[in-house]
Amino acid sequence: MTMKRFLTALVLAGGLAGFASAGFTASPIPEFTGGTVPSLAPMLSSVTPGVVNIAVKGRERVRNPLLQDPFFRKFFNIPQNQQNNYEETQATGSGVIVDAAQGYVLTNAHVVANETSIAVTLKDNRKLAAKLVGRDAETDVAVLKIDPSKLVAVPLGDSDKLQVGDFVVAIGNPFGLGQTVTSGIVSALGRSGLGIEGYEDFIQTDASINPGNSGGALVDLRGNLVGINTAILAPGGGNIGIGFAVPINMARRVMDQLIRYGEVKRGRIGVAIQDLTPDLAQAMNTTRANGAVIAKVEPGSSADHAGLKTGDLVIAANGVAVHSGTQLRNAIGLTRIGDDVTLTIDRGGSERSIGVRVELAQQASAKRPGVER
Repeated sequence: MTMKRFLTALVLAGGLAGFASAGFTASPIPEFTGGTVPSLAPMLSSVTPGVVNIAVKGRERVRNPLLQDPFFRKFFNIPQNQQNNYEETQATGSGVIVDAAQGYVLTNAHVVANETSIAVTLKDNRKLAAKLVGRDAETDVAVLKIDPSKLVAVPLGDSDKLQVGDFVVAIGNPFGLGQTVTSGIVSALGRSGLGIEGYEDFIQTDASINPGNSGGALVDLRGNLVGINTAILAPGGGNIGIGFAVPINMARRVMDQLIRYGEVKRGRIGVAIQDLTPDLAQAMNTTRANGAVIAKVEPGSSADHAGLKTGDLVIAANGVAVHSGTQLRNAIGLTRIGDDVTLTIDRGGSERSIGVRVELAQQASAKRPGVER
């Protein structure tokens, strides 16, 4: 036995001994000779035809600081309408066919920013022109439409049922290499406060996501689409195992509005909200650990008319448990204008349900440095 193999065996034996001493029973390494080897290939063979590569040509305005100087413009007699130049841009990304009959493709809004033309390449190498149906920078979701002939759609899953530790697979076009598959687990749920988008409720995963994966599919082991890959935390400019995906339930609601209106009409009810912290819970004399506290009710708002009060603790919205103020903001903000949202509140230890009409609102977003999309 070589020294390398001896050390490997020694480490393995030590590890098994450690498991035994901790009360675990070591299982023998299974023999696959003549048997079936576990593989994701069957699932991927049905899913990957629904994941596409996207090539975007765009036109972006380039600001020249000298042209912003009035003295410089006057000295060189530069007209006001020649302050800015434009340059042609090219970008690549990924997308997911979600409706084969209509030819709808989900991707990221930043992938198709400033587009002048969009080309979609299918797994069978067909290249199709795509039309931008609509894009929403606040959630970084966009919808494209392509010729619906002979398309394969990825079935939509339910991202609300995901749990930390679930296995997931990321499919996309990293660095323009072509379709690539990576695997990992759900590392965290409900990630927010990253400054990537205005509405954040990200799935965090360690499945490798790199530039070009944006807009690609995050699927579970059944092949159901649970997220749209969006960004990575990259302090050094590369993948470090922290990637983010927009939950498909959020992307689906945005998609429905983009298809119907061409834009997303933000919702509001007229409240200021904050997370339930241990100090707030103690002050409110509640044993609950999660929820969104209504810090202020705007007079004359739909929340005011519905009877919401300062100090109410929102614990569910439309039957879905609310764990944070961000989650409640997302639920309200993505509800169609004019619809009611049913809030379950805890008021002084007593639960009640209140229906509140959603009104139109406007929001802004900002991108935090160090996050790549």
